[in-house]
Amino acid sequence: MNYSNPQYLTSTEQLASMLDNEADKLRIFDVNVTLVPRETGYAPVSGIDEYLKAHIPGAAFIDLMNDFSDKNSDFGFTLPSSALLESSFRTAGIGNENKVVIYSSGHMMWATRFWWMLYSCGHRNVSVLDGGFAKWQLEGWPVTSQENQYANGDFSVELDSKRWADKAAVIAAIGDADVCTINALSPGVYSGEAEMNYGRKGHIENSKNVFYGDLLDEGCFRPADNLRTIFQDKGVLAKPQVISYCGGGISATIDALGLALIGYENVAIYDGSMGEWVRDKDLPLILGAD
Repeated sequence: MNYSNPQYLTSTEQLASMLDNEADKLRIFDVNVTLVPRETGYAPVSGIDEYLKAHIPGAAFIDLMNDFSDKNSDFGFTLPSSALLESSFRTAGIGNENKVVIYSSGHMMWATRFWWMLYSCGHRNVSVLDGGFAKWQLEGWPVTSQENQYANGDFSVELDSKRWADKAAVIAAIGDADVCTINALSPGVYSGEAEMNYGRKGHIENSKNVFYGDLLDEGCFRPADNLRTIFQDKGVLAKPQVISYCGGGISATIDALGLALIGYENVAIYDGSMGEWVRDKDLPLILGAD
């Protein structure tokens, strides 16, 4: 695939080999969340039921909704404090020396969200299972319904705040020629033509639409040349900094990982994304295609 950073992805074949040869230090996590459509946006439901039906042998379940989100925030899946993150990572069984592989039994964006969280906290031996559980099952690799939990780990969080953006940073980026703000949502939601929205239709001024689905092919990331072309055509690679947003800081991490794979890592996730932006009526939204 000619990625600049191929270590950010693990293939199904690689993971199967790790199960046989590196099980002691390996930590595998299913981080799935199910989204149920509602009048504005979606309602999240824990993916634990799908995990208990079938998962990769040795995998444990990560509850993103309850264990890795700020419960005091008005917005779902908000990044919690460094102290809470460290406690949650350790309780999950993640140590400084562990090889961590993340997948979702549903949409890949949950895996990329958790990857971004762990990576931004300083863990460098963490990857996403390319193609996720769907590809694993399709290829006939073993599955189990036996629940697993790891012993507590010793991971020490060193959060890189530059990998996260708040509303003020996004407002400042609107008039900053050095920052490219990208919207990972579908073209219809971006333009405001789709019925689905987050309370108000449209997109943040000067943001470019790089639909996360265009970066994937049957649930796997496209080759590096394809990714570069997609980002280059939107003018993303010409700017020294990127802020990626979506509805709630989840699918935006697919764009962020796509950029990281091709060697562009000066990226921040707008954690509040549209869920926060639409609540401020003084902040405009632009209608129309990119």
